[in-house]
Amino acid sequence: MLGTTFQRKLAHCIVFRAALSCRRSKSNRSLHFFPGENSDLRGDGAFRRNQPLGSTMELAYAGVLSFLRRNYTRNLQNVDVAVTGIPLDLATTYRPGTRFGPKGIREASTQLPDLKSYPGGIDLFEDLAVIDYGDCWFDASQPMTIPKAIENHAKEIIDRNVFLLSLGGDHYVSYPLLKAHAAKYGKQLSLLQFDAHCDTWPNPHEDSLNHGSMFYYAVREGLVDPNSSIQVGIRTFNDDFMGVKVLDASWVHGHSVDETVQEILGRIGNNPTYLTFDIDCLDPAFAPGTGTPVCGGLSTAQAIEIVRRLGSLNFIGMDIVEVSPPFDHASITSLAAATLAYQFLLLLRNKKILSKTFPFVAKSVQ
Repeated sequence: MLGTTFQRKLAHCIVFRAALSCRRSKSNRSLHFFPGENSDLRGDGAFRRNQPLGSTMELAYAGVLSFLRRNYTRNLQNVDVAVTGIPLDLATTYRPGTRFGPKGIREASTQLPDLKSYPGGIDLFEDLAVIDYGDCWFDASQPMTIPKAIENHAKEIIDRNVFLLSLGGDHYVSYPLLKAHAAKYGKQLSLLQFDAHCDTWPNPHEDSLNHGSMFYYAVREGLVDPNSSIQVGIRTFNDDFMGVKVLDASWVHGHSVDETVQEILGRIGNNPTYLTFDIDCLDPAFAPGTGTPVCGGLSTAQAIEIVRRLGSLNFIGMDIVEVSPPFDHASITSLAAATLAYQFLLLLRNKKILSKTFPFVAKSVQ
C-alpha cells in the first residue's frame, strides 16, 4: 500500500513538472528569451550556453554546478557581473569549513533560477549578463602569499569594468577584495557590513590572517571611510568601532525594515559602496552553518527585505562570506547566502535598466 501511494504521488509530480514545462515553452515570456542555440538547450547551460545572457531549462537536482546555472567561464566579453569563489578558511578563530562555502552556495543556488523572481516576476538573466568565473587559486601552504593572490584575482575582473560578486570563504577575504576595489575606485569607500561581529578588533600583527581584524586595518589604511560606513546586526562587544556607525541586532529588531533602510541610506549617501554580508548576521536558527554563530540575529526574511530596498546605493562590489557547509543542516545556510546574492543581482539588474548602461558604478580613478 505504501509503495502504491508513493508511486501515485511520484506520477503526480512528474505530470505537474511536465505541465509546467509545457506552459513555459508556450509562454511568450518563457525561460528561453533568445532565439537560436540557447532556446533549445535542456540542461548544463553552464558550459553549453553560447552567450552570457538568457536562461536555459535545467533540472535543479542535476547537472553542472555553477552559480545560478550561469556560464562557467573566464571570458569577460560582454559580461556585466562575474561571480567568483574564494575558498579560504585559514583565518578562522572557531569552527573551520568556509573553504567549502563557494561550492555549497553554488549547489544551493541551482534551484533559484528555475522560476522568475518573486514578487516582480522578472527573469534576471534577460537583462543582466552574469557568469561564474570559477574560484580564486592560491597556495594554502604559503599563507602569506594568499592576500595578494586574492587581490590580483579580483583586479583581473574589475579592471575589465566587470562588477565582482565574491563568495567566501572566511571574512578575511574582504580585506584584499577592498584593496582591489580601492585601487579601481579610490580609497575612502563606504562599507555596508551585515554581521554579528564588528571585525574592527585591533591586532598588533599587521601581516596576520585574522577574520576579526581586517576592517580595523581597512579603516586605518584609508580603504574605508568610517564616517560613511555602517554595520548592521552586530551583537558582540568591542571597545572601539573605529567610527563606523552600528545598528546592532536589538536596534534592528525594535525598528521596521524601512527605518533600518533609511538609517543605512542616510549614513552612506551616494558614496561608492562595498557590501559585505557575513552570514552570521543571521540568527543560528536561519544560518547554523557558519564558523562563529551568535544568537539573537536577523531572520532571513528581515535580511532579504532590507537588501531589496538598497537599490539607490552606489555599489561597486559585494561579497557574502562565512558559510561553512560542514556545520549546515539541509543546506539552509547555503540557500540563505545564495538567495541574498540573487536578491543583490536583482538590484544590479534594476540599476542597469534604469541607467541604460553598464557598468553603472562609481567612476574609476584609473
